[in-house]
Amino acid sequence: MKERIYIVILVGFMFASCNNSSPAKQAPSDTPRQGTINISVDESFKPVIEEQIKVYESSFPEAHINASYKAEVDCFRDLQKDSTRMIVVARGLTKNERAYYEGELSFKPQFAELAYDAVAIIVNINSKDSVYTMKHLQDILSGSINTTAVMDGNNATSTVKFMQDSVLRGKEFGKNVVAVAGSEAVIQAIAKNENAIGFVGLSWVGNNNDPRQVEQLKQIKLALVECVKCDEKGVFAKPSQSTITFAQYPLARPLFYIVKENVTGLGTGFATFMSQERGQLIFRRSTLAPAKINFRKRGGRL
Repeated sequence: MKERIYIVILVGFMFASCNNSSPAKQAPSDTPRQGTINISVDESFKPVIEEQIKVYESSFPEAHINASYKAEVDCFRDLQKDSTRMIVVARGLTKNERAYYEGELSFKPQFAELAYDAVAIIVNINSKDSVYTMKHLQDILSGSINTTAVMDGNNATSTVKFMQDSVLRGKEFGKNVVAVAGSEAVIQAIAKNENAIGFVGLSWVGNNNDPRQVEQLKQIKLALVECVKCDEKGVFAKPSQSTITFAQYPLARPLFYIVKENVTGLGTGFATFMSQERGQLIFRRSTLAPAKINFRKRGGRL
C-alpha cells in the first residue's frame, strides 16, 4: 500500500514539473543553421524567395523553411500567430504596429529592406500598345479607358495596393479592373488576350536566367513606362535592375523581411543570409536591385 502511495506521489511530482517548465526557460528548437520554421511570403515575390530558400537549405541541410505564399494582408495576419516566425512583404512596420507586437505579443520585431522590386506591366506579345505614360495608366485603372486590367487578386495584395496608392492616389479602380488567382494566372490571362494589360512582380517575368520565364516571354512582353524623375522629357523604361537603381522606372517598391524572434533562431539566420553577399547576389540574379550591397564592376590590373 505504501509503495502505491509513493508511486502516485512521484508521478504527480513529475507531471507538475513538466507543466511548470515555462517556454522561456526551454532551449530554442532551432538555430540559425538548423531546425524547421514556417514563414509567410507575399506571393508576388515567390520566384526569388523560392530561390533564396533553395540555396539556404542546400548550404545548411539541417535547416528547413516552410514557405506559404499569399496576399500581403494575410502575411501580416500570420505574423500574429505562434506558428509563423517570419514574413516577406513590400513594406516595413509602422510605429503603432511595432508597439502592438512588443506590447501584446511580447517580442521586438526586426525588419529591414532586402531589395527593390518593381510592378511590371505586361501585355500580349502581339499587342500594339506597349508604351504608357502615368496619365495613361491612371485612365486605364480608373476605367476612363476601357482596357481590361488584370491584377493578382483583390485589394489584399501588395500589387493591387501599390497601384491604387501610387498611380490612382487612393481612388477606386474602374469596373474594367479584374482579379485572378495570383501572378501566374495574370501571366496566363495576358498570354491569351491581346487587348488586356497585366500587373505582376518583376521576379515573375524579369529573370532571363529562368528557362520558364524565357519561354513565357514568347507570349508576353514587358511594357515601357514614362520616367517621371528624369530631367529629359519623353524617356520611357522597362523594369530592370538598372532602371530601378537609377529611378528611371516609376513603379519600383521595396522588399522587406520582418522577423519575430527573441532569440537568434532560424528566422534570423535566413534574414541574415538574404542580407549578405550570397543572398544579395540571388536578388541581383533575379533582376531585382539589392538593397544591402552595391555591386559594381571593378577594373582589373593587367
